[in-house]
Amino acid sequence: MKKYIIHKLYVTVLACFFAAGCTSDFDEINTDPTASPGSGFNPNYLLTTAQLAYTGSNDFAYDTWRANLIYSATMMQGMATVVSYWAGDKYQNNPGYTSAYWERAYDEQIKRIVDIVEFTRDKPEYNNIHQVGRIWRAMAFQRISDLYGDIPYTEAGGAYYTGILYPKFDSQQSIYTDILKEVDEAINALNPSGDAVTGDVVFNGDLAKWRRFGYSLMLRMAMRLTKVDETLARSYVERAIGNTMEGNGDNAFLLHDESGGRATQNRNSQVLLGDGGQENYYVKWSDTFIDFLRQHEDPRLDKIAVNNIYMSEGSKEQDPGYIVGGASQKGMPNGKDLSNNPLYRINDDPSYTGFPDYSSPHPQMITRNAPTFIFTYAESEFLLAEAAVRWGLGNAAEHYKNGLKASLTFLSQWGNALAISDGDAEMYASAHPLNMANALNDIGIQYWANACTSFNFYEAWFNWRRTGVPALTPVNYINNATNATIPRRFPYPIAEENTNPENYRAASGAVIGGDLLTGRVWWDSE
Repeated sequence: MKKYIIHKLYVTVLACFFAAGCTSDFDEINTDPTASPGSGFNPNYLLTTAQLAYTGSNDFAYDTWRANLIYSATMMQGMATVVSYWAGDKYQNNPGYTSAYWERAYDEQIKRIVDIVEFTRDKPEYNNIHQVGRIWRAMAFQRISDLYGDIPYTEAGGAYYTGILYPKFDSQQSIYTDILKEVDEAINALNPSGDAVTGDVVFNGDLAKWRRFGYSLMLRMAMRLTKVDETLARSYVERAIGNTMEGNGDNAFLLHDESGGRATQNRNSQVLLGDGGQENYYVKWSDTFIDFLRQHEDPRLDKIAVNNIYMSEGSKEQDPGYIVGGASQKGMPNGKDLSNNPLYRINDDPSYTGFPDYSSPHPQMITRNAPTFIFTYAESEFLLAEAAVRWGLGNAAEHYKNGLKASLTFLSQWGNALAISDGDAEMYASAHPLNMANALNDIGIQYWANACTSFNFYEAWFNWRRTGVPALTPVNYINNATNATIPRRFPYPIAEENTNPENYRAASGAVIGGDLLTGRVWWDSE
């Protein structure tokens, strides 16, 4: 076959040489326009891929399954399970799971977004895609750093351009300083009269939305620093005020496509539908979350929770007779299993009446073409409310009310069955105003609830580590790895010791509290 291809190419070249009709643009015609970094390469192609990768790996939701669901969702008691390998529910350290995000993010996200930024650098014809790439790159690196702490940043993902194969680990402090600067500069460099951003599957190239998203991201990044650098945090919050998202129409989400198979389907849905195991039957809303909604007479309870949807362990078919909302909804306690130990066995828990009775997410939240929410208007309003309480920047009560209303009405973006009307949201928010005597707690709890209902459990965990809200009661499962405390970070992947040993050892040895689940990243100081 190899000889045949070479022979065919040889004959083709000869034919062109002798034929008067052959084009003189042979090189251009025979250059793959999608190849990087050829002159015909369009960086918009890579943006689509980088955005999809941020929602989770196309390798059967490898990182989403482990980092967002197995760990973040259960540690934050948004979800609970008796599945034995869901280590986060029991505060156990599974190195293969805690390294999953690192492995996939650097390979599938960082390489692509860095390629966009570097290829378009100093090319005016690609100004807007360059600035969008800088914003997205900052967000991608923020999540990795929030999970692990000090990480490869300035030298990561650009070996093609720099030749650096063993990137240094940058301090989280320096990373945050730089990503805030990057987002600020990128926002201000966006040019409405410039190049079209055609590969954007989040905002469809709408630069006004990108600008508001960028400022909202700046707000999130700045507020992460309230425990360690309040002056820097406030300075960037002040820049963001008045420029952030204006409503649920600005929500950043990627709407998935079922027809592309695992590569394009919603990653959370693949897991929660039980594609890889029995998660559909054994993973439920946590009783902490369901009890919170019930105690506050929250209308979200009647939308997002259903029971009697999977009636037997062996079947993954949803029973059309499932019950939506209502008094029958109940969450599953965290820290339980299927063992014979009465201290942990779910069957011995007072709440147990059968697995179908525990509340599952509404079917519209776990369709294969469901959206993955990246950033919501409600989140930005809660952060603005917190900034107003901390520093007197704006009207805390107004931002809180806006955030609470948006937390209810955005549910329609999951699907019409979850919709809460503007009128009902206004009525609920007016009846549950911000309690200024306990304002930071109220804001933090609603931030957590919004993160849970948008399945952004990463953000629920990050903000809890910063604020301590809500005040969750840890589980105390046998042989847990944290002395019955909620984990604070992911340990570095052991593979780094072999692939990047010198830099790995320096970073691992510098972790506050040790390179463990109980260690702390820089912004999560005591």
